[in-house]
Amino acid sequence: MNQQTSTGPGTSSVVIEPELKYYRVRTEIETILSGLEEGDAVPSERELAARFTVARETVRQALRDLLVEGRIERRGRGTVVASPKLVQPLSIRSYTEGALSAGRVPSREVVTFERMSADDGLATELGIEVGDSVVHLERVLFADGEKIGLESTFLPDSRFGEMLDAFDATTSLYAAIRSIGVVFASATERIETVLASPREATLVESTTSMPMLLLHRTSVDPEGVPIERVRSLYRGDRIAFLTTLRE
Repeated sequence: MNQQTSTGPGTSSVVIEPELKYYRVRTEIETILSGLEEGDAVPSERELAARFTVARETVRQALRDLLVEGRIERRGRGTVVASPKLVQPLSIRSYTEGALSAGRVPSREVVTFERMSADDGLATELGIEVGDSVVHLERVLFADGEKIGLESTFLPDSRFGEMLDAFDATTSLYAAIRSIGVVFASATERIETVLASPREATLVESTTSMPMLLLHRTSVDPEGVPIERVRSLYRGDRIAFLTTLRE
């Protein structure tokens, strides 16, 4: 039920419920944003509540949705108009290639670069034995200096260990893999929505209440031999994925 109507002798009145107020306020804020530039300050909750004659909680709900959508972002104690989301094609290309094709400058910050033992799941996905050595590379991904994701890559040590001993982990991993003659033939990728753990949220400068896009990828070479297993966590407010579907 969207509204409540009460009538008296010769009179009638309509009381707008909170849901309708929220949508009206959100629409009004979107109109304000359309007249602002990237980085411009968004009016405060107090200002917006006074302008639209609604409770601050109604304004807060509308701003929260626009924050999740990536239309606005927190900066210090204020809120500003956000830059456009990075749109990445769903393909077998690397993050670096996708960011560059979108006109963005990619960079990375190394969190973990270590050798570890494969458990049952990882061994199955990489086609190795349980307990075999695996190279684990975890990096924060940036676009134009802004943190947008956290990527964990697992590769069989027997195949890539020698190369990775000299690999600069701040550069493109796919370029390094291709440089030793390994060809990416296909990949299986699953995408789902999750919430970040406190550690993950801290690393990508987000919050545990912000929806994230989680990608699981397993890539293979032309012989069907697994190359990598990747877990990529992206900020839902800063990135979107694009694919072309054909029958």
